[in-house]
Amino acid sequence: MTSYERALALVYDAIDVINTQQPAAMRLRKSPDTVIVGVGGALDSLGVVNFVLTLEEKIAAGGTTLPLLDDDVMVEHSPLRTIDSVSRYIAEHLV
Repeated sequence: MTSYERALALVYDAIDVINTQQPAAMRLRKSPDTVIVGVGGALDSLGVVNFVLTLEEKIAAGGTTLPLLDDDVMVEHSPLRTIDSVSRYIAEHLV
């Protein structure tokens, strides 16, 4: 399994958790092109925070600490924009 595939699996695991807490209209599709943050994103601000914290916990369970709400990530072209972009970001940082 490639680091991208591992990262994508972590993101999908986090989506499974978050989707149980969301009304149907705000659930994330498990697809690389799904928008998380920004125009067209399904989550509100609280949903984004919950998603990020859940994802950080999933990553930490594998032995890697990767903060996703720091200044390097919260930029105009955030890696949190889509499932694909956050998966690629995580894959670059997985140990």
